[in-house]
Amino acid sequence: MRNQQTLAAPITCSGIGLHSGQPVTITLRPAPTNTGVVFVNRNGKSGASLPASIEHLVPTELCTAINGNGFQVKTIEHVLAALSGLGVDNVYIDVTAGEIPVMDGSAVPFVRLINSVGLTLQSRRQPYLKIMAPIEVCDGQKRVRIEPSSTPKITYTIHYNHPMIKTQVYTHDCSAATFEHDIAEARTFGFMHEVQALWARGLGQGGSLENTVVLSENGIMNESGLRFSNEFVRHKVLDLIGDFSLLGMPFIGHLIAERSGHALHTRLVEQILEQPEKWILLNTESASAESRKSLPISRSQPAVALQAS
Repeated sequence: MRNQQTLAAPITCSGIGLHSGQPVTITLRPAPTNTGVVFVNRNGKSGASLPASIEHLVPTELCTAINGNGFQVKTIEHVLAALSGLGVDNVYIDVTAGEIPVMDGSAVPFVRLINSVGLTLQSRRQPYLKIMAPIEVCDGQKRVRIEPSSTPKITYTIHYNHPMIKTQVYTHDCSAATFEHDIAEARTFGFMHEVQALWARGLGQGGSLENTVVLSENGIMNESGLRFSNEFVRHKVLDLIGDFSLLGMPFIGHLIAERSGHALHTRLVEQILEQPEKWILLNTESASAESRKSLPISRSQPAVALQAS
């Protein structure tokens, strides 16, 4: 177990939104203990804030988005994965538009920015949610489940009728080092026929071979090739880490996903928070884990997950 952490200094990056194609700049700033991840609207003078919390989740296609206090932020999963994977618990994210920049389609640009300034250890303990009984959500063949485990880990299985993918299974033992080395560089991917359909519907306007692995009928269109032979399933793990950060704190358990996606990932987060009898809190400041197990977590609590001690 550990104390909470924030950035040692502000960091800034610019790019375009994957779906909007519009330019956007984000600045990540240090935040006090118990702040969590909070987006701040810098498009105009409102300065409204929006916690990265499951209560603010809104239905969207092909990404994760939150809405509240007069603004919406889309495609938040990659920057949330970087923060969660490296154990950044408290941070303000200033945004100049309604979508996080896609960068290269992975989390590694955000990881490099965070590493360029480092982290500051804070004075308050970081609570952990420890799973005590299985919780599962399904949608046909799609499923995602969390089971008791002594450490946080993720096992993801994907199946695609494509010679570059077929069936891929990957298990990730969650830590800052393994996230940075094994997960952060995995890029988002899509099929060429789906990309064309998205463009026709006004989505994916910022997508290109610079930020997406695009699959043709028998191969991939990116001349640089893959970063990992199983980059596809690793990126699904990355997405799950980002989506699961909406839980509000790190967890201890084994996440098992098959054929899943953003909607099912976040539905499991909701189910966990609605079943407090199936988990306990550890490393809390003023009460024992056992005495607080019946208290539901507020859906506006800090939203960072998956960082092991």
